[in-house]
Amino acid sequence: MRQKIRTTVVGSYPKPSWLKYLSNVDEKIKEDAFKDAVRAVVKDQEIAGVEILWDGEVRREEMTSYFAERIGGFVIYGEVRVWGNTYYPKPAIVDELTYEKPLVVHEFEFLREITDREIKVPVTGAYTLVDWSFNEYYTSREEAIYALAKIINEELKKLVKAKASFIQLDEPALSTHSSADEIEIAKNAVEEMLRGINVYTAIHICYGNYERLFPHIMEFNVDQLDLEFANRGFSDLELLKEYSYDMDLGFGCIDVHTSRVESVEEVVNAIKLALEVVEPEKLYVDPDCGLKLLPRDVAFKKLRVMCEAAKMVRDSV
Repeated sequence: MRQKIRTTVVGSYPKPSWLKYLSNVDEKIKEDAFKDAVRAVVKDQEIAGVEILWDGEVRREEMTSYFAERIGGFVIYGEVRVWGNTYYPKPAIVDELTYEKPLVVHEFEFLREITDREIKVPVTGAYTLVDWSFNEYYTSREEAIYALAKIINEELKKLVKAKASFIQLDEPALSTHSSADEIEIAKNAVEEMLRGINVYTAIHICYGNYERLFPHIMEFNVDQLDLEFANRGFSDLELLKEYSYDMDLGFGCIDVHTSRVESVEEVVNAIKLALEVVEPEKLYVDPDCGLKLLPRDVAFKKLRVMCEAAKMVRDSV
């Protein structure tokens, strides 16, 4: 029998403060610092009660450039502004994309050494990586996406060989496009990324307009859709009801855009709303997105509230 109402995270977590001082240190010292940071993040998650963990992405400065820097054919020209005073190093595809070395397998393997809990491995998907990069080599975005999907597939096969059992594709760019052609390209890319991957899979999408995705997104070859709901006032649950949603649901019930810590009662009520859409065995509760922009103590309190609320509802159903 499947467990009811499992708790997890989306990916990132606030980094321990000592990682700010690594710019001019020996690589061995830097790696030790990253490992200590992972241990600290995992301990926070375990104490909070999270059942399915990740390492907080402490090695990743950004979800696009981290992968682009490790894939042949990409270069990083410089930073571009996303919003306000937030910038990210935008990649460019300048040559044929090639798989040169493992991307996140080492992250998974170290995490497996230090925790007995289940692990989710988030990987930025091909659609978002291309959408958030300049394409200066391939004749079309579609061609670039499919080429990158093949490379991601190589990495996922290595993760499965390393005994990863839960893989999450991060595709936030998907909800910012509305044409049927774009949805079809993304669907084909997901199928290519997951070709031969016989473990539990999810796709995480945040921001954007979910109405653009339904009902087509329910045809994607994944076990779970992980979506943000808290920052939207949970209104998009009505969209799922409209289309008789029947997949597993990653339910974003913690708002990562505010430092206000939700009450247990608020999250309990939110989880009960989700149970109007899916059965308890199909529900995975998590924050809307990564927590990295919050103060660490706030992120921990939010996770602890989430886990306490999930337990209360689980015990009552």
